[in-house]
Amino acid sequence: MTPHLIVSDLDGTLLDANHDLHPETIETLRLLAGQGHHLAFASGRHFRDMLSFRERLGVPLHVISTNGAYLHGPEGDLLASRHLEAELARELIALERHASVRLNLYLEHEWLIDAPEPRLLAYHAHTGFGYRVFEPASLDGEGVGKVLYIGEPERLAGLEAQVRTSHGERLHVTYSTVNSLEIMAGGVNKGTALEALLARLDIDSQHCLAFGDNLNDTEMLSLAGEAHVMANAHPALFERVPVARRIGHHAESAVARHLQERFSL
Repeated sequence: MTPHLIVSDLDGTLLDANHDLHPETIETLRLLAGQGHHLAFASGRHFRDMLSFRERLGVPLHVISTNGAYLHGPEGDLLASRHLEAELARELIALERHASVRLNLYLEHEWLIDAPEPRLLAYHAHTGFGYRVFEPASLDGEGVGKVLYIGEPERLAGLEAQVRTSHGERLHVTYSTVNSLEIMAGGVNKGTALEALLARLDIDSQHCLAFGDNLNDTEMLSLAGEAHVMANAHPALFERVPVARRIGHHAESAVARHLQERFSL
């Protein structure tokens, strides 16, 4: 048997409608790990936010977090990290925005937000991970893995245009949902992190299965030999990765069911 690397996004992909791991998904991943395959999560979520899902699986698993800014090994060891330049982070923190747009920062060990937003915590109810409210002017911009703006799409579009015009390739700009504008250092994305992981495991990209549902999955899906896009995916993702196979809905455990068929479980 040739070991494969199976890497999946979480929200809208591997997790169910309650942002949790379905028992069928847990059992399927455990069976694959038992057969010698490698597993990885790849998410815009913070590493600490993803730990509880890995712990519930109880099998070795790599974690690509913060859209590729951090790569952790199965024992929790930090294998690679890349932060925004402090000057750029400070500019993004100070960027003028509508009062309804929430500024979030992902550092290696915590999630910061510029004002309380209890609705966001519902997405993390199964992990217990939460934010710390901070004063933007108090930060020096060091150690920022991701700047995240959350707000109405039309307001985010204006911010995106400003960022792209001012900084171009110095930043990687993407969306994880229509109301979540995510900004990392240039060249930081799930795809580059996946490439580093494949090299570390000495696995060819043709033996990699990847699953995703949104624009921040584009590079990861484009790299994988077997790319899969969820039925509930952002419409533009099908256009960006035309070779990807469309599978079922995340709320119906489509990733697990495809893996059961693919590996004859």
